[in-house]
Amino acid sequence: MFDTAAFDSHESVHFVHDEDTGLRAVIAIHSTALGPAAGGCRMWDYADSMAMTRDVLRLSQGMSFKNAMADLPLGGGKAVIWGNAKTDKTPELFRAFGRAVEGLNGTYWTAEDVGLSPEDLAFAREETRYVAGLTDGAAASGDPSPVTAEGVFRGIKAACASALGAGEMDGRSVAVQGVGHVGAGVVRKLRAEGAKVYIADIAAEAIAQLADETGAIPVNVDDILFQEVDVVSPNALGGIINETTIEKLNCKIVAGGANNQLHAPEFGEALFRKGILYAPDYVINGGGIINVAAEISGNYDRAWVEGKLSTLVGTLSEIFERSKAEMASTNRIADEMARSRIRAARIG
Repeated sequence: MFDTAAFDSHESVHFVHDEDTGLRAVIAIHSTALGPAAGGCRMWDYADSMAMTRDVLRLSQGMSFKNAMADLPLGGGKAVIWGNAKTDKTPELFRAFGRAVEGLNGTYWTAEDVGLSPEDLAFAREETRYVAGLTDGAAASGDPSPVTAEGVFRGIKAACASALGAGEMDGRSVAVQGVGHVGAGVVRKLRAEGAKVYIADIAAEAIAQLADETGAIPVNVDDILFQEVDVVSPNALGGIINETTIEKLNCKIVAGGANNQLHAPEFGEALFRKGILYAPDYVINGGGIINVAAEISGNYDRAWVEGKLSTLVGTLSEIFERSKAEMASTNRIADEMARSRIRAARIG
């Protein structure tokens, strides 16, 4: 593990097993330099334990960078549960996960991510106070995905302003991959401002419903990334910008809410060379963790969330401008900015 690129100097990695419930989980804490580590918990049926571990390490590092770029008093961490989110959930499983989180004594705060809901984590909350994104409690704010969607939408507009000269969406074309809570929210906002939107997801029923509601155009899941559009917006799982897909992209911008969209950092350089503007995922999708941070503070303030969201979009625009000025890829610029902020906090 120490020799893998994904490890990236993590502070700690915790492997969790509960025999009675069948829980198999990993909690990774990348950095607590800026504050307690915070990041959601994902439930996924991984191919093997190494795939599970690589995923949580990359996600955890991404949360360190995300929280730093959102200017939050939080470090970066992530949790994954190995299992089928449709068939393997039980209240006892999540209570066992909650006990594991409690055992870390506040160094890690969890919330919902892919495969989980606030209702699932309400069971974990019975065993630990270190759960955010719930629907009840003194500072509960509920599902953070609407704030994530709002940030992605504003980020797409900022990318259009930088790459296309104007941020208005009327008449723009966008291909949205994944229409879960975040992706569907992005589609609704794009359509409300007049964009032509193509959509794809493995969930056929969700696609049909969203198409009926918004007038978005369904596309085969294998073709969605390669539409001739202004913007490709990945909002499903990561690794979709890779050696196979990058040559077939037919867009000017890649901007979406999925984590770890680049299969490896060099694909950010490849996008830059192709003249495609990439919105670094951990910057554009930071709205949800901003919302969670407000809840963790114990005094949820929507005005504070709005202010942080506006600042985040300003940071994204700064990355775009620095990329032009320095002739460097946006992911490289963002990584340098995030590491600098974390390093400064650690030193001082």
